[in-house]
Amino acid sequence: MGTSQLFTMSAQSKGEKPHDLNCLTIKELEKHAELRMDKQTRDYYNEGADSGSTLLENSTAYGKYRIRPRVLRDISLIDTSVSVFGKKNVVPIGVAPTAMQCLAHPDGELATARACKEAEVAMGMSSFSTSTLEDVAKAIGDHSHVLQLYLFEEREHSKKLIKRAKKADYKAVFLTVDTPMLGRRNLEIRNQFKLPKPYKIANFVADSDSAASETAMEGASSSAPNAAENEQKNSASTQGYHDGKQRRGPTGPVTVHTHAPNPTLCWERDIGWLKEQCAPEMEVWVKGIATAEDAHLAVHHRVDGIVVSNHGGRQLNGALATLDALPEIVEAAKGKIPVHIDGGIRHGTDVFKALALGADFVWVGRPVLWGLAYKGQEGVELCLRLLSDEFKLCMGLAGTVKVNDITKDYLVKIDKSGFISRL
Repeated sequence: MGTSQLFTMSAQSKGEKPHDLNCLTIKELEKHAELRMDKQTRDYYNEGADSGSTLLENSTAYGKYRIRPRVLRDISLIDTSVSVFGKKNVVPIGVAPTAMQCLAHPDGELATARACKEAEVAMGMSSFSTSTLEDVAKAIGDHSHVLQLYLFEEREHSKKLIKRAKKADYKAVFLTVDTPMLGRRNLEIRNQFKLPKPYKIANFVADSDSAASETAMEGASSSAPNAAENEQKNSASTQGYHDGKQRRGPTGPVTVHTHAPNPTLCWERDIGWLKEQCAPEMEVWVKGIATAEDAHLAVHHRVDGIVVSNHGGRQLNGALATLDALPEIVEAAKGKIPVHIDGGIRHGTDVFKALALGADFVWVGRPVLWGLAYKGQEGVELCLRLLSDEFKLCMGLAGTVKVNDITKDYLVKIDKSGFISRL
């Protein structure tokens, strides 16, 4: 009997799911997904801004650190769980909000939500999803779920989403603050990306008289009764601009290109307004913090938490990798509010390193999409299981048994010359 068969039988005997012998790592999961996605979807999900250097550095930043394992410790009982949004999460990992998941698999966000429920991890829901926030909430049940929010210039669009999210028991809104303008994504431009039939941006369909609300990028909608009429309605969405005297906001149905970027956002006016809208049911977090200065402002304006993020490397190319930005933000927050991080996590040891540098929790985006493309709900469960198993193994081999045990004492950093320095 082969070793792989023994591993599979061992897992089954413990009541665990057997290994997928075709996919044992996130890197292998990515390769499987590439074969199952069409070119437009693959490019849309995987591309970063401009040359993609920040996208790459989000992942390679983890390679600058090494783990200092401690030995001769009783690690027979390891607890990987944490509390997030008042609920137990079996690992300090959540599924980051990513748009238009039906591109990866017909079940889209619903498959992801069911996988999160099965894995007992939190899920972030994109405003520009291809399933409604209500349907996703039903699929995940009473487990933690949060809504990623663009604060539109026309506040009524956002107010309606917030009201619906409160009713659907979302625990928090993650206000995206790193998109005052949209980053330049060249493959998206070259491919002239459009959301294909029959998918639609579900959260805004009922919020407009126009079929254009069913698209993300002004693409054709399958539900319009007349193609010419649909084209005319789609053209009604326009970007905002400043005419030299005053700001004129976007018009027409909500689309990513016209409404998601909001150059008018500011701390003094918008955070207070958003907290009023969300209270008391939902917390308000800011997603897209990358500096200590903005972390200080987040604390000053009494947000409930920070997500260190650079939008998956899709906005400002040349910006710091999120892991590199993390230490100064943790220092600035001083434990007054929780600090989460996303971007570049591809292995359970990456999760360990992020926590050791001060993060309270991590969010994983692209690997979940790869799992979704691979096998739908089962593929997302596989993604989460791989990362969770790797993280637990890392904890044990590093000599830790609780998440709170993971500190910077377990890391060293390697400089360009190869010299090691303690943190």
